[in-house]
Amino acid sequence: MNKKVVFPVLALSMAAVAAAQTAAPPTAGGAPAAKPAAPAVAPTRIAIINIQQAILATGDGKKASAELQAKFNPRKSTLEKRNSDIQQMEDQLRKGSATMSEEAKARMTRDIETNQKSLQRDAQDLNDDVDQENGKLMNEIGTKMMQVIEQYATQNAYAVVLDVSNQQSPILWASASTEITGDIVRLYDQAHPAGSASAPAAPAAPTARPPAVVKPPAAPVVKKQ
Repeated sequence: MNKKVVFPVLALSMAAVAAAQTAAPPTAGGAPAAKPAAPAVAPTRIAIINIQQAILATGDGKKASAELQAKFNPRKSTLEKRNSDIQQMEDQLRKGSATMSEEAKARMTRDIETNQKSLQRDAQDLNDDVDQENGKLMNEIGTKMMQVIEQYATQNAYAVVLDVSNQQSPILWASASTEITGDIVRLYDQAHPAGSASAPAAPAAPTARPPAVVKPPAAPVVKKQ
């Protein structure tokens, strides 16, 4: 479930206000203390981002998606071939049922059911492997993107950044001027060029929630019979 991303900039701003309101000590000559600095203004701007679209649009996201396709496409093709073979057996049974013996029909029916069960197990194994690999890659990208979002929000005085990638998002309408997806993709690619060797990303701030993990478009799995 996608969660709203709320940055701790408001708390930081309140700390700055408290510091600014502390009067400076009098000078050695007894001169009056300097006038306190004006309190900092807490950020109030709100932005929206489609985190799924942002992750997949980055160079790292495109590279990860291509790698997943190359890794799992051979298994997918094998499953599709097996599914096609089962469909041919079903057609053969349907067309020849009037002339086949009961024993032959029963044997072919058992073969079809056995092949279907085996295919479903292997398709589920493929789905599980894809999900695991997806989670690993997308979490790596998401952690780095979270840092970009937090820095961008802090520098541009955003108090809240909302993720609208989920269709169940409570956001009914938002001005196009609040959309920062494109800016985040551009800044991410500048900070993390695809394919470059970079140091491991530092952990995000405890109060900043990482974006939801998203899957890149994966090859379709075999449909269950």
